[in-house]
Amino acid sequence: MEAFLAAQQQRSLSGSVVRVISNRPSAAGLQTAKTQGIPTAIVDHTQFDSRESFDAALANVVAKDQPDAVVLAGFMRILTPIFINRFAGKLLNIHPSLLPKYPGLNTHKRAIENGDSEGGATVHYVTNELDGGPPILQARVPIRQNDTDVTLAARILEYEHKIFPEAVNWHLESRLYQHAEVLFWMAKNYRLPVHNGAALSAFRALSCGLFSDTDERSAIANESLKGQSHPHSVNSKPRITRQPWVWRWT
Repeated sequence: MEAFLAAQQQRSLSGSVVRVISNRPSAAGLQTAKTQGIPTAIVDHTQFDSRESFDAALANVVAKDQPDAVVLAGFMRILTPIFINRFAGKLLNIHPSLLPKYPGLNTHKRAIENGDSEGGATVHYVTNELDGGPPILQARVPIRQNDTDVTLAARILEYEHKIFPEAVNWHLESRLYQHAEVLFWMAKNYRLPVHNGAALSAFRALSCGLFSDTDERSAIANESLKGQSHPHSVNSKPRITRQPWVWRWT
């Protein structure tokens, strides 16, 4: 969350943080937001007798601000369809693994134990499949010989703070959107991520990250969109991502 507040202060966020909400009254982020004049709200999950009733109450609080994006920054509860379906296409999360590898918990430990050469994090849209929504952007970080799950997590966290605001910017700028289980890019020319003032030479789009117009999956997805309009559509044919965009650090 602090990364988004910092981006807003630096005017590098393509929107504004309208509210910080937590299910834990003691969450440090609430005080951080208050000191910066950001409205806050608490929906304490311990006051509800079911996950569904909590999610319904949380959704009502979120909906009051009519957000263009709902960002799960440090929110660790598994959400039910009651919440997810209400904000479908606006709900973004970051997961500390190179999805689809290692959904769930203990991701860095699992990567090390399996002998992976890289760990990382993935920003993705949230669907009703746990950590299974369309991926947007990944940071890949080498796993060192002496790494523990703690040291790896600390090193990856630095890059989580870079890619999460960037991916949310792409959403707010209507460069991409989610339809069902598919991610569409709306623009032909993408702004490359910048690190230390220069575009990263290690950034790769993985075959431009796109299917061709004649690809079977593209045809299926475009067929599913017939008769529908996207509120942020532009004069550019939607295309489906093959894989998330990738930042790699050496």
